[in-house]
Amino acid sequence: MAARTREINRSLLPSAKTRATIAKRLAGVTGKMTTATVAEMEARYHWFRRLDAEHRSWITLVAQAGIDGFVRWFSAPDIEVPSTSEVFGSAPRELTRKISLYQTVELVRTTIEVVESQIDELMPKGDRPILHAAIDQYSRQVAFSAAEIYARAAELRGAWDERLEALVVDAVLRGETDETVLSRASTLGWHSTAGVVVIVGPAPQLEPAQALESIRHIAAIAGSDMLGAVQGDRMVVVLGGDSLNSPARAIEVVRKFVTMFGPGAVVVGPTVEHLMDAATSTREAVSAYRAAAGWPEAPRPVTSHDLLPERALSGDGHARRALADDIYQPLQAAGGGLLETLVTFLDQGLSVEAAARALFVHANTVRYRLRRIHEVTGYSPTDPRDAYALRLAITLGRLFARSRLEEPAHSGR
Repeated sequence: MAARTREINRSLLPSAKTRATIAKRLAGVTGKMTTATVAEMEARYHWFRRLDAEHRSWITLVAQAGIDGFVRWFSAPDIEVPSTSEVFGSAPRELTRKISLYQTVELVRTTIEVVESQIDELMPKGDRPILHAAIDQYSRQVAFSAAEIYARAAELRGAWDERLEALVVDAVLRGETDETVLSRASTLGWHSTAGVVVIVGPAPQLEPAQALESIRHIAAIAGSDMLGAVQGDRMVVVLGGDSLNSPARAIEVVRKFVTMFGPGAVVVGPTVEHLMDAATSTREAVSAYRAAAGWPEAPRPVTSHDLLPERALSGDGHARRALADDIYQPLQAAGGGLLETLVTFLDQGLSVEAAARALFVHANTVRYRLRRIHEVTGYSPTDPRDAYALRLAITLGRLFARSRLEEPAHSGR
């Protein structure tokens, strides 16, 4: 269909000699046609009147180039499909950002209408039917050229936005989120001022751009802003929105697009208040992603907090301190035999009765203390995974406590 549309109907056009004669008369009135075209644009379109002088002059040059191009094509000895690239080639690329494709179509339509009316006013009657048939065919090709120009401009803008987004994500990962980065994020559609999480997972097996656009669409439906980029063998996604105010809610949103990542662990960092604070979520998510190989049975997605034991064993100092400070120290401070009960319960293979016999207390006392441990730490000693984290927290807490006791002796040497 498109190929037939672009074909030239030679039966509607006269011989080359006749065309040359008509073209000579037509060339003498192109200036008047251009003036009439611009005047009509100004009369019809309020947005044209609001353009500054520079952009209006560029549109005038485009109209002039279109009319002159029609004359050159019409007068050519061997008439072929008209080349209209020079019509828009005279205008700067930023003109496509100043006026929309719809507005460009309006300008092309107005130019053709004015030229046709001017043909009836300025050209001899014998030339008019020939010129009307020719301008009809030429205008179709101008419309194709306008569409191609805007398609290329959209492609370039898409490529630029992709590079800009990658730079913003890289700055977030490096903890360099300043006002410049926030401004760039804003141009990419980031408007969130609360609730930011960073997600790290394997790079997609599909085309990365398609995967990121799919995630962007799903995030938008969930009411979240999104920035994303593929960095080597991993894909990083930053989500923002008031709805991401809890780990459970963040996991719920990420679960909707987790299949967009490649095979492997997909880690969700902790929620922070602002994009400026995203480095905290990034640090934990990246650390957990590196350590995720230690727990291949982990759910997908998984929070960076759930991978605290693996992070601690892989050398993450923040994870080690979190286990010691958030689990061991609160248990020690709570008293009531909680720490002793936990150690005994773990040593007795998670058996309540065996722990009760070792502690010389009733089994219900052990059960009560186990519930209190869960309340104090958020970890249940009866859950094997939580018991693993609790055991590691006790070990780290004891080591940190000993190192703090030894510090004065070392400092006095």
